Amino acid sequence: MEGKGYVNTYDWTDDAVSIDMNSSTLDDLCRIGQRERDAVMGADVVVVLLPAGKSTHVELGLAIARHKRTILYSPAETINNPAVTSMFYYLPELETCWGTLDDVVDQVVGREAADTLV
Repeated sequence: MEGKGYVNTYDWTDDAVSIDMNSSTLDDLCRIGQRERDAVMGADVVVVLLPAGKSTHVELGLAIARHKRTILYSPAETINNPAVTSMFYYLPELETCWGTLDDVVDQVVGREAADTLV
């Protein structure tokens, strides 16, 4: 996305290792939560990578509440499996995408280009 001119408001991989290794303190978690919240609030487009971690659905809720363009991305079509999906994934304001990461980039860029042509 950055190669297409987009700005990444938050790179969750920066904090993922400390969270996964349980080496975060409560102060660290507060700082990370604030950074993630601020990133969603400052974003024009929110891409949710599925399957998601435990805080991802909070970010999804923030994006929905703030009327952000939100794309749910899954590498497989499991998003359409009622046994493992969420009812919130089907809100009419959300977009879905499955396939490769290039597919989700094309969806973001394609819509943005179409919006500027209107």
